[in-house]
Amino acid sequence: MREFRKLNGSEMNRLCVENYAFTQKHPVFLMLHNIRSMWNVGSMFRTADAAGIEKMILSGYTAVPPRREIDKTALGAQNSMPWEHHPDPFPVIDEMKKKGIAIFGLEITEGSRRYTEVAPEDFPLCLIVGNEVDGIDDNLLSRCDGVLEIPQYGTKHSLNVSVAAGIALFEMVRVVSNKR
Repeated sequence: MREFRKLNGSEMNRLCVENYAFTQKHPVFLMLHNIRSMWNVGSMFRTADAAGIEKMILSGYTAVPPRREIDKTALGAQNSMPWEHHPDPFPVIDEMKKKGIAIFGLEITEGSRRYTEVAPEDFPLCLIVGNEVDGIDDNLLSRCDGVLEIPQYGTKHSLNVSVAAGIALFEMVRVVSNKR
């Protein structure tokens, strides 16, 4: 039987915040719109940092750092992950579209496609995740170029927003990493 030894922190080749800022990022942006839980916000900071994406955009009433609740789950990623706050997401979306960034919602809708069907030609892209109860507002969904969904096989029709964001982000990173 093969044995596995966990690596300690110094063996993991972790980047410091200063060096991370200069690394090449994956062409993905993550927009958090009207996220009510600061723990979810912090969790998505941590996941976005781990995935090495370009930036996070916090919009609507999504809380912003510094907040104890965000810091608790972000574990410092709020300091390494570039982010912006915009109360109104629409000007940001319009600007991204002008720059050729596709806008995708993560939601279960008519006409959505599986998150595993994201393709290299979809990048760069901004993934929007919405409120834990209500999801993405209809008016925000109407501005999306596409909608991705994570299939559900149990009795529940949704995942925690930070879990769903992590699943989708790492699939996107897989796709763009294979493209390079």
